[in-house]
Amino acid sequence: MRFNSMRIAEIFRSLQGEGRLTGTESIFIRTSGCNLRCRFCDTRYASWEPEGDYLSVEEVIAKVEKLVARDGLSDNGSEVRHVVVTGGEPMLLPEIVPLCAELRRRGMHVTIETAGTRYQPVECDVMAVSPKLSNSTPHADEGAEWIAMHERNRAASDVVRRLNEEYDCQFKFVVDTLEDCREVTVYLFEFPRIDRARVLLMPQGTDPSELAAKASWLEPYCAENGLTFCPRRHIEWFGCRRAT
Repeated sequence: MRFNSMRIAEIFRSLQGEGRLTGTESIFIRTSGCNLRCRFCDTRYASWEPEGDYLSVEEVIAKVEKLVARDGLSDNGSEVRHVVVTGGEPMLLPEIVPLCAELRRRGMHVTIETAGTRYQPVECDVMAVSPKLSNSTPHADEGAEWIAMHERNRAASDVVRRLNEEYDCQFKFVVDTLEDCREVTVYLFEFPRIDRARVLLMPQGTDPSELAAKASWLEPYCAENGLTFCPRRHIEWFGCRRAT
């Protein structure tokens, strides 16, 4: 590990597949390391088995600029100016603060993807918070230690409230069953200041047919309850693989 560096699992250019900016061509910076161990995690190389190189802020910025310069304009003819900082859990890293500040200084639109368990005074345009429900708890065969760590860390009400007050947030919940939807309802009662128009429910899964089956009941549920259905378009477009 290098001083003043952060572990980066991958940096790539793709289309945003989730949330309000779905379809937007973006540069993705995936940090490595997480304080949770979600059972359905589809980026285990950034959480359960973290990997990647240790890079300085300057090295990350150089890789971002190289991707922009190499690939040129987006599909609609404009320069790619959107960056998504994701993980793992990027808000664990002190270096996220100067990284985001430098990205915005260069005119980039910055989205941060976080579970909402840690606070950092970052600069960003969108804070995409994905609180973890009880359906995220590791399976028993993963071990009691991982389960205890996950349950200890997954709920941080004070952090969620602060993020909601200070940033332009969207709240994205991973849903497997109707019972998960009921849990979201209970969760939101604790946070009356969260704008329900900014609450997105997303089907859990990494296979297009599985996602479609859950969407068949989740999408009408969202319409009936004033929430937003959030498909996982990158799975539909590219499948569940890296650098997408």
